Amino acid sequence: MARNQGSPGPIGTARRGRGATFDPANRYHRDAREAVDDGWAIAPYDPGDGAPSRQVRTTVTIQLARTIVTRNDSPDIPFTQSINPYQGCEHGCIYCYARPSHAYLDHSPGIDFETKLYAKPGAATLLRAELARPGYVCDPIALGTNTDPYQPVEREWKVTRSILEVLAETQHPFSIVTKSALVLRDLDLIAPMAAAGLARVYVSVTTLDAELARRLEPRAGAPWRRLEAMRALAGAGVPTGVMVAPLIPQLNDRDLESILEAAAAAGARQAGWIMLRLPREVAPLFRDWLATHFPDRAAHVMSLVQDVRGGHDYDARFGARMRGAGVFADLIARRFDVACRRFGLNASRDRPSLDRSRFRPPAPDGGTQATLF
Repeated sequence: MARNQGSPGPIGTARRGRGATFDPANRYHRDAREAVDDGWAIAPYDPGDGAPSRQVRTTVTIQLARTIVTRNDSPDIPFTQSINPYQGCEHGCIYCYARPSHAYLDHSPGIDFETKLYAKPGAATLLRAELARPGYVCDPIALGTNTDPYQPVEREWKVTRSILEVLAETQHPFSIVTKSALVLRDLDLIAPMAAAGLARVYVSVTTLDAELARRLEPRAGAPWRRLEAMRALAGAGVPTGVMVAPLIPQLNDRDLESILEAAAAAGARQAGWIMLRLPREVAPLFRDWLATHFPDRAAHVMSLVQDVRGGHDYDARFGARMRGAGVFADLIARRFDVACRRFGLNASRDRPSLDRSRFRPPAPDGGTQATLF
């Protein structure tokens, strides 16, 4: 089905508990499939809210990774090392910039990204081996940079916790970004590390509107639960921040100040923001989601998105991809700075660097043999 990139038009179907409305074709496949209604299909039962009753179940596949630490030298990313315990994310955030990475696994960045997940149960073993390498240089490791380390499947798989156990054992500094209150489960590991200057946690809050959050991030924690998580983290002495991300023009940008105020009241001391990013397949997915859920303002939202992206859906250049450019982007930046000063966020004295000096490499054999010294 051809579609005009200048104006959104529905081609998919909203599914209860899922963000994507369709599965875009895998860009690495030479062929493509398109569903066409020939009149013979049986219409799905509508339970009353317009959402089909057919549910797409989540599956988890074990991934036998060869390495676990990802490194980058991007000038607009504030970390050099990261770990992703999972690939794919059940939270189903329609705007997730990580969706295109699912094409590398021979899946679609749409519904597949939310339902066909990969877990790395060998992550702790791989991490211990990496940290034991003679040439390893300690630098803080970021968790939650691609997919959420505390998405629902973490309750069962506990891959993130196993990683934290290794980091705690070696006194290795780390940071976490999450939308889930499940992070509180691991306070027994995070709080002592934070007390030693080795950990900080950012909680991502996109909106305080529960209905909008349910549509944007169908299986992520409710906004009030995220604020509660911030309060509990700060109360336990963990340096806590809030990420207002992504900022979507004419959809959630009105919530910027209220999110920062609520986060500061909950104990956050740091804050950041990122403009909506629509790389590759995320652009048509987001356009269709807009046409499905907000048809009255879809064209206006996308016109402003293109305004901050130089007339395109996305601008991947370093320095521009996170914040955008133009009048609207400048206005958001000024509003953010004013609100942070008003609510006492981002004071430089509140964010010391994470301590690298405490790091002690693990024994190469896992500690089964006694050390000589």
